[in-house]
Amino acid sequence: MAARPWNLPAWVGELFRTKSRLQMLEVSREAGRRLRRQLTALDLTVFGVGAIIGTGIFVLTGVVAARFAGPGVILSFVLAGVVSAMAAFVYAELAAMVPVAGSAYTYAYAALGELAAWVIGWDLILEYTVAAGAVAIGWSGYFADVLESLGLPIPHALIAGPLEGGVINLPAVVIVAVLTALLIRGTRESAEATHLAVAVKLLVLALFLAVGIPRIHPARWRPFLPFGPEGVVRGAGLIFFAYIGFDAVSAAAEEVRRPQRDLARGILGSLGLSSLLYVGVAAVLTGIVPYTELNVPSPIAAALLRVGLRWAGGLVAVGALAGLTSVLLVNLYAQSRIFFAMARDGLLPSLFANTGRGQTPRWAVLLTGAGVAVLGALLPVRVVAELANIGTLAAFIIVSVGVIVLRRVHPEWDRPFRVPWVPWLPALTALASFYLALQLPRLTWMRFAAWLAMGLILYATYGRHRSRLAAG
Repeated sequence: MAARPWNLPAWVGELFRTKSRLQMLEVSREAGRRLRRQLTALDLTVFGVGAIIGTGIFVLTGVVAARFAGPGVILSFVLAGVVSAMAAFVYAELAAMVPVAGSAYTYAYAALGELAAWVIGWDLILEYTVAAGAVAIGWSGYFADVLESLGLPIPHALIAGPLEGGVINLPAVVIVAVLTALLIRGTRESAEATHLAVAVKLLVLALFLAVGIPRIHPARWRPFLPFGPEGVVRGAGLIFFAYIGFDAVSAAAEEVRRPQRDLARGILGSLGLSSLLYVGVAAVLTGIVPYTELNVPSPIAAALLRVGLRWAGGLVAVGALAGLTSVLLVNLYAQSRIFFAMARDGLLPSLFANTGRGQTPRWAVLLTGAGVAVLGALLPVRVVAELANIGTLAAFIIVSVGVIVLRRVHPEWDRPFRVPWVPWLPALTALASFYLALQLPRLTWMRFAAWLAMGLILYATYGRHRSRLAAG
């Protein structure tokens, strides 16, 4: 039974009831509501690279360069990567210590209580759903480029939503439906598909660097900061969600064979490799095409087409499709596990916690796919990306605070991986994340506040009373 801290009134104490590490491990073993441990260290690293390398390179690099940072987008990636690296240490400690589904939601439940867990879980739903929506939109843009290079253009009405003068982004809907079906089939099948997509993606990026470096014109890097240093910071805030792949790795904790060893390796290794690729591609892209011409959904393919490498542009577009497919697949996977964990705790309807004979949360996957398909079909990529960023940064803040709290209140818990320089590194991570969040547009904050308000109403009317801790 959860204790009521600090002798607060009963209704206040309910908001701060926490789950012990033993409770979280026990619930992960329940028949009909458990996941199969089948992922290896290699699978986790591929998951991380598959989720990180994609949207930032293939979709948002051009938007950020053209609208916010110019060639300074290189520094935007560096800044976002540094903050992400600090957050990755935090996630690595918590994931190895509590290897169950739910990612930051689960960690907040252990450290800060049920209300904080609900807020971060609701926030993660926003983060992954809109991030996946942005990727689906980018996938559609590259798919249209491939068909156009083959002389089969898609009508604008079928590749753009109403806010961009179209009717529906049909390719985005189709790819989400296909990947949703794959996730329902099984985790092992999804991991194998991710391996293939990541291999194709890395080969294509190597090709882009090989053909792009000889065509760099250093004059295009001047002025390097056309929007000033503040543009670099705003750009970092916008592309930040491109780094959430390691967050998705932590969401897989309950399906890892040796989580205490492999989770930290997967999180930190995939982030380091991906950061190097981001910086290199951003430098080449802005060196071969003026940054003012990169405000398109598929900047790499468009850049190669512009400099006359039509064959390379088409090949990069095919590789981008593979890369974005892996990002979308991992985001859909992670979101479904958040739904699954919250439903298993009683905060959402129990239907989404059922795994059945195949040990995959099929109803959670279906709901996730439906939400992402609607976003991809109707909204432009910039609006979707901004919402994903604020969700990611909020998660980093709460998880960073959670590490500090758990070190203090549960020093006896086994920690296979330990964050260095606690509390200073987690505190700096939280402050840096908050600073980047402040750079996002006011309208993004207003949308985020509206989303949280809806979540608090749902918790007050449903989750608080249905929580498993409420029943002891």
